[in-house]
Amino acid sequence: MTGRERWWAVIACAGVAAAIAGIGGLLLTRHGTPGLRPAAAAQVVAFPAPTAPIVAAPATAPPLPVAAPAALTIPEIGVRTRLITLGLTAQGTIQVPPTTSVAGWYTRSPRPGAVGPAIILGHIDSTQGPGVFFRLPELRPGDPIYVRRSDGSTVDFVVTAVQSYLKARFPTQAVYGPTPDAELRLITCGGAFDPATSHYLSNIVVYATESS
Repeated sequence: MTGRERWWAVIACAGVAAAIAGIGGLLLTRHGTPGLRPAAAAQVVAFPAPTAPIVAAPATAPPLPVAAPAALTIPEIGVRTRLITLGLTAQGTIQVPPTTSVAGWYTRSPRPGAVGPAIILGHIDSTQGPGVFFRLPELRPGDPIYVRRSDGSTVDFVVTAVQSYLKARFPTQAVYGPTPDAELRLITCGGAFDPATSHYLSNIVVYATESS
């Protein structure tokens, strides 16, 4: 991780829970946008990866290939961003976007529109202002999400649930586990903010299924 990536990872988000725990969570209620947060102490944070590459549920025939994602649009919360690619760090955690202004697709997850859960990560905020996923908790079931792919095609998704998980109880299997159809997961930090550690205590996960 470069110095710039380290800085943005520190100030923008406290990351997804490192522990693999049982499924739990609370459906979010509508609320006002949270205040901006101060910079965190010198601690690099990252999203934990699943214990194995994310795969689709068994199918009767090989799925047709789809192009890689290039951009994400969420009209209800004013998100329009290009998508960068994210892999794994040397510590085995998912990389985080190097700035708060773009989201990233985790390349070991399915491509959006392919069978399985496509994983997209983004920061909530920093001392510089709101991040790309600042308003993610405002999404509700039925809201549309659009992913434009590198071949110019667009795959449409519809939100099915918005969940908040304490980081110590992040449900890895529910988020990363195989699905029988094309799904999407949008992940950011959220919940209460601990000023003593400069970390958010929860993660927000938006679940969506393909509607196109």
